[in-house]
Amino acid sequence: MVIARKIAYNVLVSSISKILSTALALASIGFITRYLGKEGFGDYATILAFLSFFSAVSDLGLYQFSTREISRPGANVNEIMGNAFSLRVISSLVIFLFSFVLILFLPYSQEVKYGVVIIAASFVFSSGYQILNGVFQKNLAMDKVAVSELLGKIVQLAVIILAVKLKLSFSWIIASLLFNMLVSFILVYFWSKKYVKLGFRFDFSYWKRFLTESYPIGVMAIVVFIYFKIDTILLSIIKSSAEVGIYNVAYKVLENISFFPAMIVGLIFPIISEHIFSNKGNFSDIANKTFKVFILLVVPLIVGTLFLSNGLIYLIGGAGFDESALVLRILVFALAAIFFSNFFNAILVAGNLQKKLMFVLSAAAIFNVSANLIFIPIFSYIAAAIISMATELFVALASGYLVFKQLGYVPKSEKVGRILFSGLLMAIYLFIFRHGNFYFLGFSSAIVYILAIWMFQAVETSEITSIISKEGIKEYEKPISEN
Repeated sequence: MVIARKIAYNVLVSSISKILSTALALASIGFITRYLGKEGFGDYATILAFLSFFSAVSDLGLYQFSTREISRPGANVNEIMGNAFSLRVISSLVIFLFSFVLILFLPYSQEVKYGVVIIAASFVFSSGYQILNGVFQKNLAMDKVAVSELLGKIVQLAVIILAVKLKLSFSWIIASLLFNMLVSFILVYFWSKKYVKLGFRFDFSYWKRFLTESYPIGVMAIVVFIYFKIDTILLSIIKSSAEVGIYNVAYKVLENISFFPAMIVGLIFPIISEHIFSNKGNFSDIANKTFKVFILLVVPLIVGTLFLSNGLIYLIGGAGFDESALVLRILVFALAAIFFSNFFNAILVAGNLQKKLMFVLSAAAIFNVSANLIFIPIFSYIAAAIISMATELFVALASGYLVFKQLGYVPKSEKVGRILFSGLLMAIYLFIFRHGNFYFLGFSSAIVYILAIWMFQAVETSEITSIISKEGIKEYEKPISEN
């Protein structure tokens, strides 16, 4: 199967699976918020923040580094993945044992402390399947990963519904994530056998070289955690569980949509890594198309959220989370920035500039923590939302500047003005009919945007056919000398 068609197929299957997974995740949140209330959901969100903490601490840069290395021509995939997998398993087990010590010093209830241990156990499985994602990225088979995540979400939702119906304890709600991760790991591990002979490898000289080169990415993971999740933990310590719950109902919307830029970047990352130095033409072509896709997605996302946030929050959290609508309107700008920071960060890592990116993320983390410590005690979750937005905007702009300065790449996307005008028409439509039915407005406003894109020819037919036609596909497959 040719490269571009495999990409198109992966995007289609992954998108459908991810959309369904997102719907299931939001449905799960709906059951949890209604069952636990503001305080209980605040405790739930606090525990999930520790999952992000465990992921960051044990990351070690293994996922992105191993994906980059196996994408290089002539790479020994079995050796690279065997050592990376062994390192990841060991680090996740250390984290699991560390969680038992950590809970002794946490200022939380016994229920929350038990939840942290359960989350640490689920992390052992999630870290295992995350490191294997690189194999599927290299072989353009991320559809399998998306399907495994979808089935895991189905299992999680089933456990949550069962817990709600039988009025089971808070720990069962947390354990639903453990079942999710277990199912996803088993499926991904089984499917990975088609592409790699995975086994434990303990080549310590290789580990040393591996970690020497990957540690900046690992440090970045910790830094990203600091500015992406520390606000929830600080809220849980400084403010009440109810305020944590209000903030995180809106934040969950951001988290469950931010999969999309990460998914697209994940699909193009091996190709960017392969061509960024060897074939500038192919690199610029796929990078520019990705950038335009992000603009097409971000415009209606911002417009729709600004007008429909009240209905969206009610759909997810119910009547008790009205305050979350304002938080969501602020966070949607952070979400928009995440699209472009994902894009630029991937280019920097592919271009071996992860150390410079680390400085950008470190500056963002210092600002985020400092600002949160100053303003959360005064303005609570509103401060956390505004600081998150400012942090993400800084990362997107700074990483974009680094890409231009170090690699000489500037995104070039035609007809951006037409895309923005289509978004303006969508906004006018939503303003005029703002008192209408939430579901009808959501669907009809999307149609207005799509029709405007088509009428003003913001996306040329040739841009689509260049991806799916044989002529366009061959451009990526030509030897370097022919391009």
